[in-house]
Amino acid sequence: MAGHSQFKNIMHRKGRQDAARSKLFSKLAREITVSAKLGLPDPAMNPRLRAAVLAARAENMPKDNIERAVKKALGGDAESYDEIRYEGYGPGGVAVIVEVLTDNRNRTASDVRASFTKSGGSLAETGAVSFMFDRVGVIEFAPAVASADAMLEAAIEAGADDVVSSEAGHEVYATQDSLREVAKALEAKFGEPRKAALTWKPQTTVAVDDEQGERLLRLIETLNEHDDVQNVYANFEVSDALVAKMSA
Repeated sequence: MAGHSQFKNIMHRKGRQDAARSKLFSKLAREITVSAKLGLPDPAMNPRLRAAVLAARAENMPKDNIERAVKKALGGDAESYDEIRYEGYGPGGVAVIVEVLTDNRNRTASDVRASFTKSGGSLAETGAVSFMFDRVGVIEFAPAVASADAMLEAAIEAGADDVVSSEAGHEVYATQDSLREVAKALEAKFGEPRKAALTWKPQTTVAVDDEQGERLLRLIETLNEHDDVQNVYANFEVSDALVAKMSA
């Protein structure tokens, strides 16, 4: 998942400013509320809610904020959000998947389309690029939790399919059906992961040059900054030099 990992490395090095963190907390709270509303309000009994709470904790979201987001769903006064997946092509023909939670479909569709167009990409029909990705589970741990070899050994023992370790951390992949059990086994060994959720993993990646890569990374950043966008996935690889430049 080279492109996704490279983008995360850039975001990790840049750090987050207060305004960006506030926006991130709003997105995390929205996912927690929607997850609690769709299932049980107990993270132990609701895998999606547990994933949302883990993501919030990983970003140091205050416990009060997390509890407030759950209570909002129980109170019945939570806004209604539609879950939509947009698919398209970014610069260099890179396949891009955008997951959103929105209370205004028309506004979000218009904004997402405009972001693609400005970058030289184009929005496509649902299903146009998702066949190039696998829907799998991912469990993420901080890099300091274990060495790459130790994580690989533990992941294989737990029944995982693949492990990708980088300076940003360890990404352990499992099937949708085995995600919960693999996550439980690894958590017993390494402590609570910073993420355990379903993701879109590209089957292959497309290498793009630095010019296209810079436009692509800016497109992903623009999409991620949108209030309604929860996740962005893409099947690309860029040079280490561009990663370093964008991280500055």
